[in-house]
Amino acid sequence: MGINKDQVEGRVKEAAGKVQEVAGKTVGSTTQQIKGAANKVAGAAQAKYGDVKNDLNKNSKHER
Repeated sequence: MGINKDQVEGRVKEAAGKVQEVAGKTVGSTTQQIKGAANKVAGAAQAKYGDVKNDLNKNSKHER
């Protein structure tokens, strides 16, 4: 099995959060920095969930 939806969406959110965080630093907006950091963490968590889900699917197919 290839890459799943959670892996893709999570990595996109993580990248967007990093951009938002850097943009917040650039313009001096603590609020945007915090929102960006939160989005980055949420995206990383979703991507990790997708990785685990993918690994479980691979393992279950090998056991059959």
